[in-house]
Amino acid sequence: MSDCIFCKIAEKEIPSKLVYEDDDILCFHDLEPQAPVHVLIIPKKHIGSLDEAGADDIAVLGALLIKVKAIAASLGLENGYRLVNNCGEDGMQTVKHLHFHLLGKRKMLWPPG
Repeated sequence: MSDCIFCKIAEKEIPSKLVYEDDDILCFHDLEPQAPVHVLIIPKKHIGSLDEAGADDIAVLGALLIKVKAIAASLGLENGYRLVNNCGEDGMQTVKHLHFHLLGKRKMLWPPG
């Protein structure tokens, strides 16, 4: 999608502080961190939100979720972390490209919002 900021980051049109990359997934540091460790994990394929994901996205989303453990370990999140997906307007999704926030290195509160 030509106007999607995360697609532009995935295409290297916009620089990011990269944490992990493979053929299907990109992980980079959030520009407005809400915890000492705050990275975003995205599929490189444009999927607007979790509500827009379909059966043809199962493989990439499964791979993304399995990769979270390795990314968390590489960031030193041995004491736990939070993985968040904001979906839609009420869920406070601000970028219309499916993404997961991986947060850690501080005690998380509940309820979150």
